[in-house]
Amino acid sequence: MAKRDYYEILGVSKTADQSEIKKAYRKLALKYHPDKNPDNKEAEEKFKEAAEAYEVLSNADKRKKYDQFGHAGMQGGADYHNFNNMGDIFENFGDIFGDLFGMGGHKKQRKSGPTPQRGHDLSQKISVTLKESYLGCKKDIKLYHYVACDTCSGSGCKSGTKPSSCGSCQGSGSVHYQQGFFTYTQACSSCYGQGFTIPSPCSTCRGQSRLQKHEKLNINIPAGIYNNAELRVAGKGDAGVFGGTSGDLYIVVNIQPDKNYFRRDNDLVTKLTLTYPQLVLGCQIEIENIDGSQELIKIPKGSPVGKEILIPGKGFPLLRGRGKGNLIIQTQCDIPTKLNAETKQALLDYADKLGKQAQSSGGITGFFKKFLG
Repeated sequence: MAKRDYYEILGVSKTADQSEIKKAYRKLALKYHPDKNPDNKEAEEKFKEAAEAYEVLSNADKRKKYDQFGHAGMQGGADYHNFNNMGDIFENFGDIFGDLFGMGGHKKQRKSGPTPQRGHDLSQKISVTLKESYLGCKKDIKLYHYVACDTCSGSGCKSGTKPSSCGSCQGSGSVHYQQGFFTYTQACSSCYGQGFTIPSPCSTCRGQSRLQKHEKLNINIPAGIYNNAELRVAGKGDAGVFGGTSGDLYIVVNIQPDKNYFRRDNDLVTKLTLTYPQLVLGCQIEIENIDGSQELIKIPKGSPVGKEILIPGKGFPLLRGRGKGNLIIQTQCDIPTKLNAETKQALLDYADKLGKQAQSSGGITGFFKKFLG
């Protein structure tokens, strides 16, 4: 019976690269593997056929010879295998079957000691007032985190000793066992997958290289910080394992609301209550800014309620760049709820004068009388 074309067997084109050839063979090897097809002679033959095709096409020299001479070029060569023996297939393509059935395509490097690992980043919230965010401040926080063990300097070992390679897994961190043609891998129970052991652990950290401790930190809150901003404190997260670098601490800033001021972008906004004559006639009035400084505000004549008066450069400092936002004054009108007889009469007289110019049936005098009683 004539042999089938190797490219046809694997289902690839003659221009296929090595990754395509390997992928095609893996697919067929999984499909026709003896453990998946017990007592199936046809599947076994296809399994052998695929291995033979892969053995040739995965080798650049053999593939070149096959492309030139076909199957005739493969006969009688010293390095040619026909893989009639199933054991030859598993021996020659152990990397392929390792990838498929759990062994992996390469051997792990023998470990004689721990690999340093970076510590975790941590996060903590902090609350500040609006005034503190405007001026900047310093805040103390308490932190419970891992720190490197001082006794062993983060090695995990008693003084004068060192880790050793695990004898059970020979430093690989994993052990393999076989069932039929399948090879299974699991973490070594002697070293818990680490590949090393510590025969004489440090008495303080018990071989862990670090300990959990409380620490007090003084955090600098920059002027102009905004709500929910994150501040990074380098190296103040958890200490690394076995000498690895420490993680970072991220401070999330929560800004408490203020009863007199609020923030809008980089502007500081406040409301200023004025009397009706002050709004109509204009005035100058001194107010206290959030930082305690005094600001002289000029109210233009005829200012409506809700007018915004801007004072440049008195807002929040810009975190990225130079300069500051503005202080914005929003005008409001003070409407008295109780009037004495003299004040009430003055308003009525004023309304009478305005009423001469009003175009309404009741006039403004009637309007005021209605509400003044």
